[in-house]
Amino acid sequence: MGVLNLTPDSFYDGGVYPTVEAAVSRALEMESAGAGIIDIGGESSRPGSRSVAAEEELGRVIPVIESLAPRLEIPISIDTCKAEIARRALEAGARIINDISALRLDPDLASVVADSFGPYIMMHMRGTPGTMQARPSYRDLLGEIKEFFRKRIEWAEGEGIARDRIIIDPGIGFGKTLEHNLEIISGLPSLAELGRPILIGPSRKSFIGSILGQEPDDRLWGTAGAVAACIAHGAHIIRVHDVHEMKDLAVVMDRVRLSGNRGIRRSGNQEIRGSGPEPAAKTALS
Repeated sequence: MGVLNLTPDSFYDGGVYPTVEAAVSRALEMESAGAGIIDIGGESSRPGSRSVAAEEELGRVIPVIESLAPRLEIPISIDTCKAEIARRALEAGARIINDISALRLDPDLASVVADSFGPYIMMHMRGTPGTMQARPSYRDLLGEIKEFFRKRIEWAEGEGIARDRIIIDPGIGFGKTLEHNLEIISGLPSLAELGRPILIGPSRKSFIGSILGQEPDDRLWGTAGAVAACIAHGAHIIRVHDVHEMKDLAVVMDRVRLSGNRGIRRSGNQEIRGSGPEPAAKTALS
């Protein structure tokens, strides 16, 4: 999933694509580099950010989606938690809704998702982007995230959203400390027990900067390390800014993983045949 932020204040690429032409060119470039999805957002969700008016968000994203949709062979995802933005984006040509709120901030979004019949991504977040990094703490991080998703998936099903359409995102950097983020990545096999594809977005985030002492512009190779770890632990979709580099990394990681899965691995006295995460992701995105 290639990131296309149409915001002036996103933490890494805010204001980089100020015109429709620049945004469309960047999206086509990411598709050529190997992206399987283009994720378009018109409202920053960086720590401390504030919500923008719907009209402003619409003005940022709809002209780009309308111009881009006929030219792309891959799906467009709209990154929003507002029902009106999601509805208008779908009408303009988006096919996926990527919602950081997991249907908790706009009571009308569930009906838009239910009527869309496309994939729906729900993310785990404590509070809102404006408050999420105010001393986040958990007694059982992975257990609490799993329970959050169990409840939100059940609620979504009650609103008419089929379970097999749902993709989960544990929310790297959204109400998490450095250690929380690392625990999530290493604990992805536990989240896989929910039976849903996992999307994860480590790209150039502050936990990488905390480890390496780097600003966002310098975090390419740290991102590569995080992406490799996510794939190794079973992530299905990686949300990144640097599509060309991370696509190459993912292809090699998948070849290694799938090569190992063709044989029989032994764990103690048991034989285990690997299956890999690919089929679940294909189901959600079909």
